[in-house]
Amino acid sequence: MTGARRPAEGPTGEAGRPVLEVRGAALQRGDRELWSGLDLTVQPGEFIAVLGPSGSGKTTLLRSILGLQPLSAGEIAVAGEPVRKGNRRIGYIPQQRSLAPDTSMRARDLVALGVQGSRFGLPIPHRGDRAKVDRLLESVGAAHFADRRVGLLSGGEQQRLRVGQALADEPSLLLCDEPLSNLDLANQLAVTDIIDRQRREREAAVLFVTHDINPILGRVDRILYIAGGRFVLGTPEEVLQTRVLTELYGTPVFVLRAGDRLVVVGVPDAEPHHEHAHDHDHGGAA
Repeated sequence: MTGARRPAEGPTGEAGRPVLEVRGAALQRGDRELWSGLDLTVQPGEFIAVLGPSGSGKTTLLRSILGLQPLSAGEIAVAGEPVRKGNRRIGYIPQQRSLAPDTSMRARDLVALGVQGSRFGLPIPHRGDRAKVDRLLESVGAAHFADRRVGLLSGGEQQRLRVGQALADEPSLLLCDEPLSNLDLANQLAVTDIIDRQRREREAAVLFVTHDINPILGRVDRILYIAGGRFVLGTPEEVLQTRVLTELYGTPVFVLRAGDRLVVVGVPDAEPHHEHAHDHDHGGAA
């Protein structure tokens, strides 16, 4: 592993085959190398948090797994097959962005796009689609507002529907791109619970990009922390340490305990010579 400690191996899934394999991966943006030498194996039911400052390549990693961004080196396989666009084994949950108030689509129509969207041509309803949409709405706690216009729903309600879309094909891998952004704490916890239930009940692996690990740290198996073209991969206890993050960033970074939380201080942001702090639940980290 370039610029990082060797990762611990993830747990072994029932089928014995990884859901996601990233081997020797490198990615460039123009003349800038985001990261290189990335090896990551994710097993069924494993929850990986992806952390790092803006511009470090977290979202770009998800795009590469989705087949939307070619690597500059290395390879990625999902369930043993090379990445490709439109892979129904992958569910994608984006950031919460409020829909326009005058959007006329109903909540159930938005979820139905996930049920019908993988078909060729126009999304024509098929027998059993409504029942499947109803099950998805129920699974994400959205059944009681199924027939309301999405533009009139709260940000948390809209995000539940996006999760429902992502679960339509019962994916074996869930890619979550800061899905808790712009949500209040109650909705952050609710959306996290829905995602975590999928990984527990259906053995779906989760790759969860976030700036704030607090709502998910108690569920995380490993953390991939990317910064400055380097990365470290390990358990929360291994990664969230002063020594590890100082080595990763190449500048003093301090992990402090504040009650039942950890505060990471001195982390440079995307621009040089700036500093900010991140709060983390301690979750056993030291």
